Amino acid sequence: MKVPLLRPRGVSPARAPVLRYGVALLSVILALIPALLLSDLVESRLVVFAVAVMVSAWYGGWKPGLVATSFALTVSAYFSLGEGHSPTEYRRAIIHLILFVVVALLICWFNAALRSAQEGLWRSEINFRSLVTNAPYGICRCNASGILLNANPALVAMLGYSSQAELVGRSLPTLFRESQQWFTAADYFRAVQRFTGLIADWVRKDSAPLTVRLSGLTIRDQDHTTYFELFAEDVTVQRALEQQLRQAQKMEAVGRLAGGIAHDFNNLLMVISGYCEFLLDEVGEKRSIRGPAEEISKAAKRAISLTSQLLAFGRKQMLAPKVLDLNEVVDENLKLLTRLIGEDVELLMNPGRELWLVKADPGQMEQVIMNLAVNARDAMPQGGKLTIETANVTIDVRSNRTAPAEPGDYVMLAVSDTGSGMDAETQSHIFEPFFTTKGTKGTGLGLSTVYGIVKQSGGYIWVSSEPNRGTTFRIYLPRVSEAGEEAAREVPAAWTEVPRGHETILLVEDETTVRALTRQYLETLGYKVFEAPDAAAALEISNVHDGPIHLLLTDVIMPGMNGRELAQKIVSSRPEIRVLYMSGYSENVVGHDGTLEAGINLLQKPFALPTLRTKVRQVLDRPPSEEALMVARSAHARRRIKPSPLRAQRFTLHLPLRYREIGAPEWRAGTTENISRSGMLFQAEGLMLPNVQLEINLVLPPEIAGLTSAEVLCRGEIVRALGAQTPATKPMLAAKILQYQFQQGARMAEA
Repeated sequence: MKVPLLRPRGVSPARAPVLRYGVALLSVILALIPALLLSDLVESRLVVFAVAVMVSAWYGGWKPGLVATSFALTVSAYFSLGEGHSPTEYRRAIIHLILFVVVALLICWFNAALRSAQEGLWRSEINFRSLVTNAPYGICRCNASGILLNANPALVAMLGYSSQAELVGRSLPTLFRESQQWFTAADYFRAVQRFTGLIADWVRKDSAPLTVRLSGLTIRDQDHTTYFELFAEDVTVQRALEQQLRQAQKMEAVGRLAGGIAHDFNNLLMVISGYCEFLLDEVGEKRSIRGPAEEISKAAKRAISLTSQLLAFGRKQMLAPKVLDLNEVVDENLKLLTRLIGEDVELLMNPGRELWLVKADPGQMEQVIMNLAVNARDAMPQGGKLTIETANVTIDVRSNRTAPAEPGDYVMLAVSDTGSGMDAETQSHIFEPFFTTKGTKGTGLGLSTVYGIVKQSGGYIWVSSEPNRGTTFRIYLPRVSEAGEEAAREVPAAWTEVPRGHETILLVEDETTVRALTRQYLETLGYKVFEAPDAAAALEISNVHDGPIHLLLTDVIMPGMNGRELAQKIVSSRPEIRVLYMSGYSENVVGHDGTLEAGINLLQKPFALPTLRTKVRQVLDRPPSEEALMVARSAHARRRIKPSPLRAQRFTLHLPLRYREIGAPEWRAGTTENISRSGMLFQAEGLMLPNVQLEINLVLPPEIAGLTSAEVLCRGEIVRALGAQTPATKPMLAAKILQYQFQQGARMAEA
């Protein structure tokens, strides 16, 4: 027999002692009525009181039961031990009262134990229901046919239903977007195997896609009925982030590859293209030699374009952003676009009215438009319509669900075609480097270049396409309101009359062939050139030469001291000198996050010799005081860079620590100067080279460790080493923390 579960309604007995004792008193008082009527029947009276004790103990517990027992015992003793009884009746009455007390105590104990067990079971059920009801993961149970029998609120909300009743009764397979995914889960259920981490695509009530991570098991009850239990975690956002991370990793890998080879490769290309220009000038109209030389020049220009595209995709090229109007950029390129796409493609332009300004590199934005136009032309081999549209767009939190950009004001540039379109699989790869649908005719770098330029400019790009319904690329560039340097249309170098020079130029270039080519060309223009293979030689020339040096033409990336540091040293001693940097890969030495700093003159390698002539003349014609001021200002600005607000908070704490190289047996002692969760600066016994990995043991205070002080064993990497300033001080090591490992039995008192 199962005892029914007592679920008191209203006030809980455990929180209302007055009510508990009141029920005990009331039950005994009610028992007095039959006790008075049955005063001559001792056994019947005791039975009535026993019932009262049972009710009291059942409702209130053993203490109210004892109160009821005491009251009933007093009343029964009054009737049983009154006057007029024989000794035999007294003895019998006493025996009855003793038996009543024993039975009452047993009733109190049994009912109290049973009530405690029932309340424990009730609380356990409530806790279990709360655990399932409030779980952040979807939980459901279905029968052997896959019909949902029960579901928690999280699953109901996850699938977009308004109530549990609306979801219960549906078939579990209908939730899966692809039947093969359901078959995989069903195989586990049929094999009575528990499974975890199964990724599946579900469909919400509103037909929106939903990616879930599933875990499940098969259970059988006491009647041998089979049920399936399923646990679902919504990982739609995580999957999207994973795809973005994979795309970013691919981009970073290509960027590292491009950046690694760009410096040396651009030097080689510059030598090839430069001497081709010399050769073309010398051969004149000799077709037998001029033809091969022109082919060499074309091949060099194609190699230059490929390198530039790789750098653009990897966001490694240096941008010179200007405040510009996208309508003007498109208008300036309409004639070229018309010739580029052919006569069978209709070109339409829908400019937005009162278009907001954006900040971007005008040359790179022209490349974006050209690449998208060429891509659209190739998608319309039989002709069609190409539409370029600009508009002001404000993305709020609501529209951000569908738009790829963060909320804010943007200028949208849309390029649409009526071509063959793309399926979903192709769209997922179009921005990957070297992915192409054009076979041997395409390099696979056009759209990847567009992606890199847009991202480096702080914008977003979105594509929508369907097979046989055309494609639309939408680019969102952030609106700018602050004043900035406006883009000016530059006249090509070949069209500009540049006078011959007479100034002195200090040329610093570590690549011998590039240095020889540049010197030869500059000397033919009338300049006096001093050449140096590195920064040390350049400084020596600057110190020894008594006459003026009008221009420092230096490479950015060089062994030892880079071009930026060299310029700062020379400008400090020669304020009248102008500076022109040249590089194929600057590694942010003259910029930040791929953006050229204001006032910096940079000549991107590989450059044409007429471009070098024009740029040198432009820089030499600038007032020297302005040049010195810009270099000094940029140097101070780099020293005053504010830390990111997301940087971990640092604490000036002098904590003892122990450190050793990974694998070393001996610990060394040190003391922290400042410390955070991401790194620390500490006094050490000796200097160590950067990139050396260490084990560091110390006790972190609560503000760093978390809730309480804790002893940790950190794994760190040396990022900077500073020698001792005086013999009395110890050297300093700066280390970034790679991993924390909290130790057991932490010595909290030392924190």
